[in-house]
Amino acid sequence: MLTISDNSSSAIREIFGTDKALIGMIHCLPFPGAPRYRGAGMDAIYDAAMRDAEALIAGGMHGLIIENHGDIPFSKPDDIGPETSAFMAVVTDRIIRSVGVPAGINVLANAPIPAFAIAMASGAKFIRVNQWANAYVANEGFMEGRAAEAMRYRSLLRAEHIKVFADSHVKHGAHAITADRTIEELTRDLAFFDADVVIATGQRTGNSATIEEIETIGAATYLPLLVGSGVTSDNIVEILARTNGVIVASSLKEGGVWWNPVEPSRVKAFVEAARPALER
Repeated sequence: MLTISDNSSSAIREIFGTDKALIGMIHCLPFPGAPRYRGAGMDAIYDAAMRDAEALIAGGMHGLIIENHGDIPFSKPDDIGPETSAFMAVVTDRIIRSVGVPAGINVLANAPIPAFAIAMASGAKFIRVNQWANAYVANEGFMEGRAAEAMRYRSLLRAEHIKVFADSHVKHGAHAITADRTIEELTRDLAFFDADVVIATGQRTGNSATIEEIETIGAATYLPLLVGSGVTSDNIVEILARTNGVIVASSLKEGGVWWNPVEPSRVKAFVEAARPALER
């Protein structure tokens, strides 16, 4: 693999202290200002996120991502208000202080600049960005990669220690406008724009990337590879054999539905299923 970036170290080992990380997702309830917010007090929102975080870590997950998934329908980056950053910074700070594991930030939709600000304020170790390079047509409309402005903002904050986890061939959208370029080339662009970790996803939340696509993306990059959706107790060993870890949400929730609370028994069963692959 031709190296086209100076990011040669493993961000997964640096952040999580292991070569294969299990990362649980915190789907925050709707924040004030979002269409589905119905006036709940902030303590109720923070407490729900904290309960999920505690259940995930007690069950054996290595780290967390905090995400504003309750803010459906998501705004495009320039339309996200400052209130979202404020609420997410507070909830992330509370979670990190309580559970003491590495955490990351994903601000939907595709908003790395607020994510860097939240991470810097709260002590998060990384951000996830759904479209880091190139462009695609998302649920929210045309979505451009924002690596150039985001990395300049990171430099402005002196936040170079905050890593970038970037999706390749991201879910919830169409890639026809870049169809003249292969998934391999789109993946290489992530490293060219200084991402630290690559994420393979399925077509939508809870839908897994195929083994073929995971292998295609993994062969195209020297960066650590995660799978970011559709991971279950049934496929975790097969996925970990090909990757540096997973980001998991829906299969750990009550009924396997992303908007429900985390179910502790599901977390424990998932970690137990993953153990043979983690111990290799």
